Amino acid sequence: MNKTLIIMFSGILGMISCTNSGNQAPGRQDIDTEQNQMALADCNIRFDGVTFTKSLNGGDSLVNVNDSVMTFYSPEGRDIFNDPNGKLSNNTIPVILTEVDNTKPFTMSVRVEPGFTPGGTYNAAEILVFANDSLYQKLCFEQDERGSHRVVSVRTVGTSDDNNHDAIDQKSVFLKVSSDTQTIASYYSIDGLEWHMVRLYRNEYPEKMMIGLASQSPVKDGCRSIFTDLRFDQSNVKDFRMGD
Repeated sequence: MNKTLIIMFSGILGMISCTNSGNQAPGRQDIDTEQNQMALADCNIRFDGVTFTKSLNGGDSLVNVNDSVMTFYSPEGRDIFNDPNGKLSNNTIPVILTEVDNTKPFTMSVRVEPGFTPGGTYNAAEILVFANDSLYQKLCFEQDERGSHRVVSVRTVGTSDDNNHDAIDQKSVFLKVSSDTQTIASYYSIDGLEWHMVRLYRNEYPEKMMIGLASQSPVKDGCRSIFTDLRFDQSNVKDFRMGD
């Protein structure tokens, strides 16, 4: 091997060594949540034993807590979605968030009743798992294009996918997101007892991330969502398929 090739090969090895340095868990996204394009604002909202310390897009000013009932209003035109075609991209959704240590298990569940209206396509209430505006997942009870009410999940890694799940003929459902640090999964329930898995994937969010509640109204009419029965703890479901 001539000297030029030896020098080039040594340089490549050095670059690889630098890239793989550090103790970050495999697959974990190296993202500083303080560098969000969507600016986080401080807040202090206490609801069902959970303190929400950050908000996006004025979310804290659109929330009203009365005992164990939270009403969350979204003005029309508000959404969070990174459209692969760019046409529907919108990062104006109002959100309240609490910080999560993603090196530990966690579960959040809540009963949601979105403010559905005849013209409120995509009106929804949701749980939002959030690192920044390019890395997040929302789990929604949402009104679709035909006026049906569905559980919907959207996972965003750069751009967003869009998954419509079961249609549910009632005003409210329970939503749940759970992680054992390696796996993160989403569920819904009619009664808060029997859970149905919506999606499951590898947890590649950063060690410091956030989870919260949001209300959206991308098209018109606004959406006044009601949240009750909020639960958050540092444990995960025991059976990721059954959600129990």
